[in-house]
Amino acid sequence: MAFSATFSISSPSSFTLPRKIYPPFLSQTAHFLKFSSVKALDYSTASVVEKQPPTPSKTGNWQWKFKDNLINIYYEEHEKKNPDPPKNILMIPTISDVSTVEEWRSVAKDIVQQVSKVNWRATIVDWPGLGFSDRPKMDYNADVMEKFMVDFINAPDSPLSSSENDLVIFGGGHAATITLRAANKNLVKPAAIAAVAPTWAGPLPIVFGRDSNMETRYGLLRGTLRTPGVGWMMYNMLVSNEKSIQSQYKSHVYANPDNVTPSIIESRYALTKRKGARYVPAAFLTGLLDPVNSREEFLQLFADLEGKIPTLVVSTEGSPKRSKAEMEALRGAKGVTKFVEVPGALLPQEEYPTMVAQELYQFLQGLSN
Repeated sequence: MAFSATFSISSPSSFTLPRKIYPPFLSQTAHFLKFSSVKALDYSTASVVEKQPPTPSKTGNWQWKFKDNLINIYYEEHEKKNPDPPKNILMIPTISDVSTVEEWRSVAKDIVQQVSKVNWRATIVDWPGLGFSDRPKMDYNADVMEKFMVDFINAPDSPLSSSENDLVIFGGGHAATITLRAANKNLVKPAAIAAVAPTWAGPLPIVFGRDSNMETRYGLLRGTLRTPGVGWMMYNMLVSNEKSIQSQYKSHVYANPDNVTPSIIESRYALTKRKGARYVPAAFLTGLLDPVNSREEFLQLFADLEGKIPTLVVSTEGSPKRSKAEMEALRGAKGVTKFVEVPGALLPQEEYPTMVAQELYQFLQGLSN
């Protein structure tokens, strides 16, 4: 099921525009954003969600040193017993207010358990400020997130320190685009990249634009969400409640609402209650985590890697209209080694892990041939 709604931003002046919502945000009436109409579109497909995600082989915390902060970064490894030296896959979650390593677990299990001449080891890492990582109050933006990813890959004490140049990166949503941007700067040098349901624009800028008037409103909303008292009240009203999370998962995060189980909602709700949970969502919602500012820049990131890094794009059949248009722009685009489409919406690696794992594993086999 896709989801369509009309919002109005009430200060300093009022207007309305239709939009497709991005991963979990705004679903209830508030001073800044409020629904004026809601219309659902049918999308049905068979459920293939794995009900009990696999247990990782190892979990740990890596300490990221950023400016004056020492931030514990949660990561986990998935591998099978094998005497051969492993090749590494880094799986990075889609950025949203409920971003979590959990979305990649079933895909990781499927890939590392394959009988293959290559012994794959998958590491999944939570972004700073999201998932099970620490969530300090910082000025989060795309540069900060890129810096984190580069440091996690390249630091001498990184869990990936032995990967050398054989590292393959799988990223969902904004994570894929941040990876491409870092690769274009030669800050990371992966052997290959897979962009799963890639996005580049946060929920509000892709709909309302980035003129000075709107940037002022985004700043007002962002500042309010970050305040100690009112910020939590607004965050709880807009995001941190089970009804809101369930509504958004059923409308556009998943393609089939029957795949949205109570356990998923409970897990994601718990993430929104962690200390500092609202800081990264405030930045993402208002466009501060956007790695580029236009479709042209988005396409150029792929084009500039033509002949340098094999790149797979995994699009989805049931993405919201605006997200789908950005993915479709990559079909046949320069720098895209392979373009495939799978069922799902904005989180196919969690909703349809078997199908996503199959496409990713075929891509890996092509690299090793």
